[in-house]
Amino acid sequence: MTKLIYIEREIKDHFRTKLICSKISNPEIIIIDRFSEIFNKRNQSFKLQKNDPALILAKKYKNLLHKTPENYGIGNKYNYYFSYMYNCLFDCKYCFLQGMYSSANYVIFVNYEDYYEEIKKISITNKKKNITLFSGYDCDSLAFEAVSNFMSYLIKKIPKYENIDLEIRTKSTYDKLFSKNIIKNIIIAYSFTPERFSNKYEIGVPSVDKRLKVIKRLSNLGWKLGFRFDPVIIYDGWQEDYKELFVKIFQNIDIDNVHSITFGKLRFPETIYKKLIKENISESLFFNLEKKRNSYESSNEYNIESFLIENLTKFIDERKIFFNN
Repeated sequence: MTKLIYIEREIKDHFRTKLICSKISNPEIIIIDRFSEIFNKRNQSFKLQKNDPALILAKKYKNLLHKTPENYGIGNKYNYYFSYMYNCLFDCKYCFLQGMYSSANYVIFVNYEDYYEEIKKISITNKKKNITLFSGYDCDSLAFEAVSNFMSYLIKKIPKYENIDLEIRTKSTYDKLFSKNIIKNIIIAYSFTPERFSNKYEIGVPSVDKRLKVIKRLSNLGWKLGFRFDPVIIYDGWQEDYKELFVKIFQNIDIDNVHSITFGKLRFPETIYKKLIKENISESLFFNLEKKRNSYESSNEYNIESFLIENLTKFIDERKIFFNN
């Protein structure tokens, strides 16, 4: 666990700041004016910082919710995402965060109530619209939950707003929030790549079997589950590995509790791709990408969509499958 904590001056006496700090043994605390002075420094090494990241506690002032890209969703027409935290405990070598951010330090925005007020406002002003909120874009939704308690706070509020579905996306096995008291408008969504790939390139991520043990418990309780194969990684032997993964997942849960499945290509804007390659210069290239305009994407010679639809529909109704391209 990180020992160095930077705290914005404005929130140094915030009750949540004190609570988070109390969960870290003998922290070294440094008071700063704004998180950006540490987080946005130039010439930082994401890879080196990942070995021993600091924690930064800050306040988020604006842009708490964002509209998702047009083709991104799991059934509802109106979709938003939010990030109460920047960066992730896990170290997935293909993760876009290492290309997007200069720093691997963790940032937690402690003003959770402001996120809730934005969610409340969207729900009330769009009473006749069904909305999905996505958590876990700039971080893993649950991997740091034992320290942050963000989801513990939020899920108590969500049942009040029946026109809102909340997707909680994770690769972790943290499940202490989810009891027998099912919250109908929450989807717990698990991201997967095949075990052979994950063991090598998703550092710190629990094994497929460990995650499936948690998922089976949640399925037995009746929680709505999502499965996210996004991105689908193309490498030598990927088709057989994905087929094996699908069998392992879907033969061990109640299919009726599967809310949705999504998949998509591995894709990067050119600037992020170049930074990612720079940060992993010693790694052998583990994915096949081709340049398209100002981005890099999985090669078209492998028909990802056809392959995923053909193999997933052996287990799941196609209406529950979404291609987020």
